Amino acid sequence: MTGHGDGNADADGGPARHVPVLLGEVLEALQPARGGAFLDGTFGAGGYAAAILKSHPDVRLTALDRDPSAIAGGQALVAASGGRLQLVEACFGDMEQAARDLALPPLDGVVLDIGVSSMQLDQAERGFSFRFDGPLDMRMASSGESAADLVNGESEERLADIIYHFGEERRARAVARAIVAARKEAPILTTRALADLVARVVRADPNGPHPATRTFQALRIAVNDELGELVRALHAAERLLAPGGRLVVVTFHSLEDRIVKQFFARRQGRGGGNRFAPSLAPVAAATFTAVTRNPVTASQNELRANPRARSAKLRAATRTDAPAQDEDGDVTSLAMLPAPTGRRAR
Repeated sequence: MTGHGDGNADADGGPARHVPVLLGEVLEALQPARGGAFLDGTFGAGGYAAAILKSHPDVRLTALDRDPSAIAGGQALVAASGGRLQLVEACFGDMEQAARDLALPPLDGVVLDIGVSSMQLDQAERGFSFRFDGPLDMRMASSGESAADLVNGESEERLADIIYHFGEERRARAVARAIVAARKEAPILTTRALADLVARVVRADPNGPHPATRTFQALRIAVNDELGELVRALHAAERLLAPGGRLVVVTFHSLEDRIVKQFFARRQGRGGGNRFAPSLAPVAAATFTAVTRNPVTASQNELRANPRARSAKLRAATRTDAPAQDEDGDVTSLAMLPAPTGRRAR
């Protein structure tokens, strides 16, 4: 996707521009200029896809997006690609099934740009942003539970867990309590109603994001299973990439980045145990080698042109010829909501 935000002030409260984040850095890490078969798991407005296609006349690209509006909006690029781009409505966590259905060869690169797109934020009817008053929806696809379903149907305890763990909101319990009290009077059905409710509970920081930012982020992640999608996509990419292929992931908040960092560490033979209790399990052959030792962030020039890039982090690695490993429970657990009996915020 392009012009992603992380759910903070610009993402939910300021003007949006459809600008591909870290575009030059993505292309440098992905190396599509060598040609080959690539997959863009998060097509969005097609910013990365267009640049990948332009990089080499023999590049072939498969792009996925779960949002039907993104698929419709990308048809012009498909038509202009001369048959080099196929655009498929699918979740990026299901890329392995999509690759099987399309009989794709081993891939030379996979790129993932995680989160909500500025297109979605700018459409009031999608309910992602409290900058506009719209239905409390937040679904990236056109099916499944909406944010309104969660807000009006989940228990106070579960809402507190969602808001605390996925939104990192310290006042999660107070927000959940206020939601449950309000919905007894009338269902909470609009973005404005929820944002105003949260603002009465969470103290505003004059220099920070809107008080409802973290709650909206948490609900969006829960509605779309964003962290689970990311974990499934990382494991799928490991199986789909050819030796020498590149996996490039751009994240926009700490929960996503933690999953990618941990996945790459373990697939490079690091991680597992600690210096006080080292793991005694045999270390599997590394399936990736690092392209980026540390996360790549936006330059000052990009930040001036696109403030939403300020929280973006890029991590990349190259596939080795070692067999893909079994799915990692420790990485998967980072995407899961702890049981309701776990520790919660005030």
